[in-house]
Parts: sequence; structure tokens; C-alpha cells
Amino acid sequence: MILTGKHLSRRTALKGLGATVALPLLDSMLPANALLAQTAAGRAANRTRLVCIEQVHGAAGCSPFGKEHFLWSPEKTGRAFDLSQGSLAPLEPFRDYLTIVSNTDAKMAEAMAPAEVGGDHFRSSAVMFTHVHPKLTEGSDVHVGTSLDQLYVERFGKDTPIPSMQLSIEPVDQSGGCAYGYACVYTDTISWAAPDQPLPMVRDPRMVFELMFGAGGTAEQRAARRATDRSILDMLTTEMAGLRRLLGPTDRQRLDQYATNIREVEQRIQRIEARNLSGETRELPGAPAGVPDSFDEHVKLMFDLQLLAFVSDTTRVFSFKFGRDGSGRVYPGSGVETGFHNASHFGASEKTIRDYAEINKFHVSMLPYFLEKLKATTEGDATLLDKTLIFYGSPMANSNVHNHRNCPLLLLGGANGAHHGGVHVKAADDTPMANVMLTMMHKLGMDDIKTFGDSTGEFSFATTEA
Repeated sequence: MILTGKHLSRRTALKGLGATVALPLLDSMLPANALLAQTAAGRAANRTRLVCIEQVHGAAGCSPFGKEHFLWSPEKTGRAFDLSQGSLAPLEPFRDYLTIVSNTDAKMAEAMAPAEVGGDHFRSSAVMFTHVHPKLTEGSDVHVGTSLDQLYVERFGKDTPIPSMQLSIEPVDQSGGCAYGYACVYTDTISWAAPDQPLPMVRDPRMVFELMFGAGGTAEQRAARRATDRSILDMLTTEMAGLRRLLGPTDRQRLDQYATNIREVEQRIQRIEARNLSGETRELPGAPAGVPDSFDEHVKLMFDLQLLAFVSDTTRVFSFKFGRDGSGRVYPGSGVETGFHNASHFGASEKTIRDYAEINKFHVSMLPYFLEKLKATTEGDATLLDKTLIFYGSPMANSNVHNHRNCPLLLLGGANGAHHGGVHVKAADDTPMANVMLTMMHKLGMDDIKTFGDSTGEFSFATTEA
């Protein structure tokens, strides 16, 4: 195909009964003798993928004891930081892709009127990627701000089949008012298409998979396929074989690996559904059949779906909510038996503070799984980790007292050269977290955005220490 000057469109997809599968970037999508950057496929491949992750309810390392013992931010700023003492230790293998930003604030999550006192849980998530103070209401007249991920979508995500996807681990299906006069939607989503347009989060991996690959056919046809345990790839056998005959050896290998990855993820979802429909007692009663009872299994499956979406350029933007502030969930993998919310109110006890730090560490330990997958996946002349920017943080700081000063914030990935890691930067006191986000938006090509939330200017990642 390359020798004849013909090439596939980057938007080529295989379509069958109840299935639509977009393809990874193939050599056959590039015109003969053309440089990758000069082609439509190459320009699409070089768009930075963006992932915005909320770790709810702060970190033990933001408490006075936690700061003193470096349970989140390391002791040294600059490049000689040590991660071994705290919750960020799992990220050591990826320190060259990691920027730790300490001492920034999410002040828009604070109470600004007497009627708002006590409502921190129900403001925080809405503030995380908007940095706008939510309107106090239990009705449908909600108002906060357009979130960072959706500002990026407006400029760089409209040419993908799905502009963005919003994922969650905990249930976020409440309606109406929650508490302290706030609508539940404020705590149920981190993604806002407009100040009055919250985007629903998807908890069920089966739903995510169907959104990505099950667009063809009717709902009844897709349900019938699932009932037979057949793979979506079984619907595309003829189409897949026909495409393979047109491809060179390298492209065939890339296509086969991609198909294997799709099938493996689909089979995992099928096994989870079978287990959860078997009649055995579940750890998460009432959860959809596609939702694993295991937190780490759930998170990793969601990360694998994100990877497939990036490989196929189905979408370039994800927001991902790890939990809910008030969740009582126990995380056995952390080694802590106390439920999440109770552990977050750790008082002055060294043991309970360290217990919460271990839960924070367990949440952080989910990231290397995704980072490794991104690093192992090459697209064009770089890895997906080099082409991705991940925000990971919380709009809460010291969860024990519900404050929003000195909040946890990490940046990960190469962002197509827009982000250079391997550094811990401590912000000056009273620096809005929004300054960091505004600066990164500028680095990603969104120069027309002059302010974001409560930003006061650009953020400098420079440090005077080695």
C-alpha cells in the first residue's frame, strides 16, 4: 500500500453487527515518503492525551505531623527529592516523568458564607478541575465552572469519535440534594462542560467498553451478543481478515496485538460479570455486574480501557474519580482495616495518621500500572507516556480538619515535551492550584485562556536547588 502511494484514513474502523472497532496508528495510514508530523494521522498522534484524576479527601501528609515526617511531599525540593518516606514511594520508577507541586491551595472549596459552613465534602470535587466556588443550591440551577479537561476538549478533542470520557470507581448516581444545601452532582462529578453542565461519570467497565466498541447495531443486538459470550471481534472476522491481507508484516503484528488486547479486556469483563452474577455474596451489594468488588482490579481495568482508547484515538481526554469523600470503603491492599472516611479523620494519633498515609499510598500505587502500560506502547516515534499528561491530586489538604491549603498535586507524563519531570517544586504561600493548571494549559497550546478559576498568574516550575 505504501509503495503504491495509497494509504488508510486514520479514522478507518472495522464495523460489524453490534461492533465498531477503531484502529491503532498503522504505517499504512501514512502517505508514501511523508514525514509523520506532516500527515493528518501524525498530527492526530501528536496531540497530547490528558487524564485528570481526583484522589478525594486530601492526604495524611498534609497534616502537621504528616508534613513534619514527609508523608506526602518529600523533604527536599529540586531534583534530589527522596520518595521513600511517604505515600509517593510507588512512583520512584517514574520519577523522571513526575513533578510534585506542594503548597498550592484550592481556596474555592472553602466556605464563603455562614450557610456554607460544613459543606466541604459537597464542594470539593466540583472545585478540583474548575477552581470556581460552587453555587449553594440543592436544585437544578447548579453553577461552578468549565473544567480543565473540557477546555482542552473544546480545542483538541472534537475530532475524535468520543470527545472525552468520565470514569468513576464509587457510585455517583444520586440526585437532588445531598447535605448542607448542596446538590449531589457537585460531589458526583469532576468534569463540567459548562458552568451549569456537569458530565455524568461512568462506573461500569462494561458500559465503557460498549461506548468504545459497541456502537454498531441495536441495543438488543449488543445484548444478544453478550448473552452468547461472543467477543466483538467475532463480529468482525471477515473485516479483520480482509484488512490483514492489505497490510505489511509490521502493521499485521500491530493489528494482531491490538486485537489481542481488546479480547483480553473483554474477557476480563466477562469473567467479572459471571462471578458477580453467580449468586455469591458480593463485597459491593447492588453494584452493576461489570463492576469488580476489588478496588485495584476495578482501577486497573479502567486504566486498560483508557489505554485502548488512546491507542485507537477514540478519545484523548479522560477524567477519573477514584472515590467519594464520605466513603466507608475498606482497602485491604493498603494493610489498613479502618474504613476510608473514618481513617481520614485521624486526630492527633501518629498511628492513625500513618494508617491514612498507607491508604493514600495504596491509591498512588495504582498509577505505576497505567504508567508502565503507556511507556510500553509506542506510537510513531514516541511512547504514549511521552505523549500523555496526567494531573493527580485532591482539592482537600488535611482531611482531619477539612482544610484546602497545601493540597496534594502531581503531574506525570511527557505531554509531547510540554512537561519535564524529575522535580519537586514548592509554591509560595497562598498560591492557587489554578496557577499550575493555567500554566500547563498554556504549555499545551491553550494560550488564549488568560485566567482559570481563581488563578493569579503563571506558575514557575523553576527551582534554585539541584
